[in-house]
Amino acid sequence: QVHVLESGGGAVQAGGSLRLSCTASGSIFRLDAMGWYRQVPGRQRELVATISSDGYTNYADSVKGRFTISRDNAKKLVSLQMGSLKPEDTAVYYCMANIHTSRYSAEAYWGQGTQVTVSS
Repeated sequence: QVHVLESGGGAVQAGGSLRLSCTASGSIFRLDAMGWYRQVPGRQRELVATISSDGYTNYADSVKGRFTISRDNAKKLVSLQMGSLKPEDTAVYYCMANIHTSRYSAEAYWGQGTQVTVSS
């Protein structure tokens, strides 16, 4: 059994900062890419940022220069430092982890989501 658990989030004024964290636990053979996605009601879930197991990062254009993703492989932890927040960053943020539970079995696991609200 695998668990992906997010923490952080909350409400902040425009221009402020927040930090999201996510840990993976359970029967993990290997942990590959991890990342953050977000979703607002009525819209599809969109990529925010991802990071590979060797540290290669990818960001949505809308957050480049404002958000920083990082990970600690030993702790199976991925974090998202969000700065210069805008009202349009308001969404439910989801952590995703690509997890191998065996040498031959892998899939994407998702956290339950954490709300980020940015007021103008």
